[in-house]
Amino acid sequence: MTNLANLDYVMLAVYLIGTMALGVYIGRRLKTGSDLFLAGRSLPWWAIGMSLVATDIGGTDIIGVGGQAYRYGMAVSNFEWIGCIPAMIIAAFVFVPFFWRTGVYTIPELMERRFNVGARTLLSFCWVVFMACNLGIMLLASAKLMSVLLGWDQSMAIWVTAIMVGVYTIFGGLAAVVYTDVIQCAVMIIGCLIVLVIGLAEVGGPAGLRASLEKLEQERVVASSAEDPGGEDTEAISEDDKYLALVLPVDTKTPFPWTGILFGLAMILSPAYWIGNQAIVQRSLGAKSDYQAKAAYVMGALLKNIIPIIVAVPGLIALIKFPELRDGDHAFPTLVAQLLPSGLRGVFLASFLAALMSSIDSYLNSSASLLTNDFYKRFARPDATDRQLLLIGRIVTTLLLMWAIYFAFLIIHMESGIYAIFQTLMAFFQGPALAMLMTGLLWKRATGTGAIVGFLGGICTAVTLYTLNQPAVYQAMGWKPLFQIEEPFLYFSIWAFLVALVLIIVVSFLTKREPDEKIRYCVFGEIKKETV
Repeated sequence: MTNLANLDYVMLAVYLIGTMALGVYIGRRLKTGSDLFLAGRSLPWWAIGMSLVATDIGGTDIIGVGGQAYRYGMAVSNFEWIGCIPAMIIAAFVFVPFFWRTGVYTIPELMERRFNVGARTLLSFCWVVFMACNLGIMLLASAKLMSVLLGWDQSMAIWVTAIMVGVYTIFGGLAAVVYTDVIQCAVMIIGCLIVLVIGLAEVGGPAGLRASLEKLEQERVVASSAEDPGGEDTEAISEDDKYLALVLPVDTKTPFPWTGILFGLAMILSPAYWIGNQAIVQRSLGAKSDYQAKAAYVMGALLKNIIPIIVAVPGLIALIKFPELRDGDHAFPTLVAQLLPSGLRGVFLASFLAALMSSIDSYLNSSASLLTNDFYKRFARPDATDRQLLLIGRIVTTLLLMWAIYFAFLIIHMESGIYAIFQTLMAFFQGPALAMLMTGLLWKRATGTGAIVGFLGGICTAVTLYTLNQPAVYQAMGWKPLFQIEEPFLYFSIWAFLVALVLIIVVSFLTKREPDEKIRYCVFGEIKKETV
């Protein structure tokens, strides 16, 4: 897709210059640490709602979801329809308004108020390590994709992306992140919609797409019958062969069995992400009121309904138009390069960069918030003023950006599986983190000791399962693999959550009950509103 016309570059330049200018303009009004990390609690619901969607859907997600749809079909849409929307609605009506009323800067800070400083530090440390490393990974992923789309050198792409995002995030804080995300969300949706509409026109509309997919399904069955003429019911089309199937069997060859989707994604990873991820929750903490924080999540959930349609369906269109692709991740870029005319390619590229930038700026601001509030203010300078926190916050943000650039160059020559590895690492602690959060907020008998023991025990369980599922390990022991599907991180999260939950309950009953001052931080406790 390096054959861009001058009009494409003009569209791209207008978007990039406009985004940076808006972020820097907003930054002129920042005077305190609260302004930097919570936007002075002045954000409207509609801006937060669009920012939630923009943060969740990065550029790698556009490419990756389209690629997964190319390989496995619409089952990947469950990560939005089942993996996001229910958790967002529950968060909107139960947890997010409560978080806002407590007046905290971070979710780990709330865990100290409910449990103890140990729980806060452990949870914050895990999120900081993941976010800091993930920043480098996102920069590298951006550079690799920009090198394909623009023909840029990867090193130059890393520097350009980091500088563009860093400037408005350092100077503008959360307000700049959210308001630039509004632009990025709109541009992303428009760009993907253009690809979807033109693509559907090329394959004869929705009816033509369905007919072409059914033909491909039948061809796959015929090919399978030729390879295994003695197989049973060789003319039947299995759920694995149906590109429009949303529910896949337990023994599916894809990474999306219904058990993993329901129990691992919908019940554990999704709530942990939408209720406990600082990068997501932080913008709702900056809302004007608890009602607006609630409304923002509801709006985000409504927008989430269209994301699989505009991101996954183009992958199916690419399957019809270009069935010979060896790598599904090339589906979306190939579709854009072959179908879109000059000018519109620039619009899509702008939408792609918007998705990349919205994820990076959010993780950058949130990880700085964790380091500044959960470590610097908590341990080094408890009496730091808001003006001092503003300065320290900007310094920490700059240092994190420098670390992200360093880490991106450190892993630039590593295998492409690095991103999947870090997604698995997130599954290690998200299940235990959810167990800590849910028991602390919903069960008055939960204790700080129980929370720490359960959190660490859950992480150890996930790491153990991951280790035992490695071929070198189970083959040496003469065992069969613990999990049959590819990338079983959904199952890691299930067992890590269950072990953590059991340990928290057992240890809590064996330890002294927390005082009333801490129990009031349960969701249904006595908290009405506390000042920041």
